[in-house]
Amino acid sequence: MKNVIQSILHSHLIPSCPHADLCGTKGRSWLSEQVVPQDERLAIDRHLREFDRLGEDLQVIERDLARSALADEGVKRLMTIPGVDMTVALAMKAAIGDVSRFDDPQKLVSYLGLNPSVRQSGPGPAYHGRITKQGRGHARGMLVEAAWAAARAPRPLRAFFLRVRARRGQHIAAVATARKLAVVIWHLLMKGESYAWARPSLHAKKLRDVELKAGSKAVHGQKGAAHAYNIKSHREEERRWVEQAEGAYARFVAGWNPRGPRKARTDAAKRGATIEAARQGSHLGPCSSPRGRPCATGE
Repeated sequence: MKNVIQSILHSHLIPSCPHADLCGTKGRSWLSEQVVPQDERLAIDRHLREFDRLGEDLQVIERDLARSALADEGVKRLMTIPGVDMTVALAMKAAIGDVSRFDDPQKLVSYLGLNPSVRQSGPGPAYHGRITKQGRGHARGMLVEAAWAAARAPRPLRAFFLRVRARRGQHIAAVATARKLAVVIWHLLMKGESYAWARPSLHAKKLRDVELKAGSKAVHGQKGAAHAYNIKSHREEERRWVEQAEGAYARFVAGWNPRGPRKARTDAAKRGATIEAARQGSHLGPCSSPRGRPCATGE
């Protein structure tokens, strides 16, 4: 609706709204001051009424989702992961269902389509390509969005994102982080534990926001569990703690050697196949090659 209203304004050479929300209080006041033909003014008013109606319906849906989230311990446990809010946690629970049907985290990764595709012919080398994109597409998309959010906060997940980004680029790093999130989600749901590097005050704030969406009344003058997030010194202390965890992970993987490029791995596999053929009884003899190279012939 906002885009439709903005297109009407652009058709009459009216610049964009200077306020953040076109349909907010200041935005509507600005809209009423713009000079447009009468039929266009009626269209704008009609779109604003439709925007309000859809907003009321979305509030009802969001309230029901918030109540479902508060009643599910698994959803609240998933919200301890950085980048995972109520919407992502509910979507993952709905997509996974009973987590015990996945024997290991790799099966959950395959179910979400985040595992790399493999092409192999007989005993030849295996070639790994893009992710399969099989299974629940909406859950996979939400995990990728959560991975982008997790990469902005200081935690071991950000160190993992930066390590992959340095070698493969940011888009592949985001997908790899989404796969890592799927593995973390499997462990949390199977073991009934919260994320080890969760920030308590941030998690309390998330839960308080869910309670307000569920219809709880805001109580002024009382300090609840989420009040600690409003204290700057407390936030900085928690941030330093997770930054230490991020640094420890970076030091732990600093000595790891990444795999070489695909061509190097393929050449190595070919050399291994040649050596194996020679070991089984083949020998090198002259052949009629125009370059005079020896070829393998059986005895």
